[in-house]
Amino acid sequence: MKIYLYKKKFYLFILIYSLIAISFALYIEHILHYKPCKLCIYQRIPYIILIFVSFVGYNYFENNKILILIVIIFLISALISGYHYGIEKNIFEEFSGCSTGTIDILNKDELLKSLSSDNNISCKNANFKILGISLAGMNFLLSLLIALYSLKTLSYEKN
Repeated sequence: MKIYLYKKKFYLFILIYSLIAISFALYIEHILHYKPCKLCIYQRIPYIILIFVSFVGYNYFENNKILILIVIIFLISALISGYHYGIEKNIFEEFSGCSTGTIDILNKDELLKSLSSDNNISCKNANFKILGISLAGMNFLLSLLIALYSLKTLSYEKN
């Protein structure tokens, strides 16, 4: 019975953490008016999935497949955010969907279109930082730590 209570608390933690992460990202975007790049948007997807998965896990906590799914989702989150952080630190090249691209400044229509578009946020520029670390860097570290903690929870139950 003790292990089941532990797992329920774990799923509740993941649910609350995911809700806070999404809320914080939306707060930065809509209240503080920092525009996210495409990779910033992609980093939200695992957390949205985790909200639903952890809710199911909380109600069906006896199934280890849900815990394995949480580990996989956090590893995917670490992969996306690690790639984003690598772009910010010039380790990786920006993918074409993320860069601002080249604009013909002599073409008035193209220039106006690029100025009115919100999709010109470069993934290299970390506009919002906490203690000198971008949100992509923090997401990378936290996703790895929670994935490792999830694996520990899984191995704890098997022993």
